[in-house]
Amino acid sequence: MASMALRSTATSLQCRASTPGLQPVLASCPLAHPRLRAAPYQPAEGPTCSSRNVSCHGFLGGLFGGKGGSAPAKQPAKPSLEDNLGPDVDELLLLESGQPDGSKAEIIYRNGGPVAAADLEQLCTKVGWPARPLAKVEAALRNSFMVSSLVLRVSLPDPTAPPPASPEQAPAMLVSEQLIGLARATSDHAFNATIWDVLVDPEYQGQGLGKALVEQMVRSLLRKDISNITLFADSKVVDFYKQMGFEADPEGIKGMFWYPRF
Repeated sequence: MASMALRSTATSLQCRASTPGLQPVLASCPLAHPRLRAAPYQPAEGPTCSSRNVSCHGFLGGLFGGKGGSAPAKQPAKPSLEDNLGPDVDELLLLESGQPDGSKAEIIYRNGGPVAAADLEQLCTKVGWPARPLAKVEAALRNSFMVSSLVLRVSLPDPTAPPPASPEQAPAMLVSEQLIGLARATSDHAFNATIWDVLVDPEYQGQGLGKALVEQMVRSLLRKDISNITLFADSKVVDFYKQMGFEADPEGIKGMFWYPRF
């Protein structure tokens, strides 16, 4: 397991937020309801996703149209998370897909808000992590400086509700939410933060959601003026984090571990 550090400087944090792996999040993410499929992404005139109280200026605005700093003539400019932190919002709409009957599915990045320990452990089981005591998981969530999640929200017409009185009236909907991703951070609330428990439901992996989750959490930490951000990564995901600007063992600094001998 390697220790990874992300330092808030223009040279060490070169995050390629517009890499091809992230575009499918907006174009082909599988959704829980078989009739719901994501519509092709259509860039708007501005970096705003919809009229609802969910902002996409910070994350999606940076991905599609955000401008990075200057670079030498032989090197194309690489967008940096520091260059476009965006506003501090509780939710970001990553994907929205609808049907004529009013059915709708959304994948939402949520910063804060309650996360049930049982839902997190169910997600851990899906990715093959060992089981942990629920009481300790609850304590870890409660004591975290920041908890960010990916939520699949599905809205379907309520078959038991009376039909709308007029075409203008929206039909009654049944709304369900499912936790499909999570990351949390601990911090001294001033200088340092460490990211833990980064995971995405295997059914939704390969869509760029893990990258979106980590990048948005880093932006949230930078907005709080926390510039030394670390995490621990298995060898198979080191390259994943390097693509977002994390460095393995920067300047020879090593992560040290102590385990009880029982």
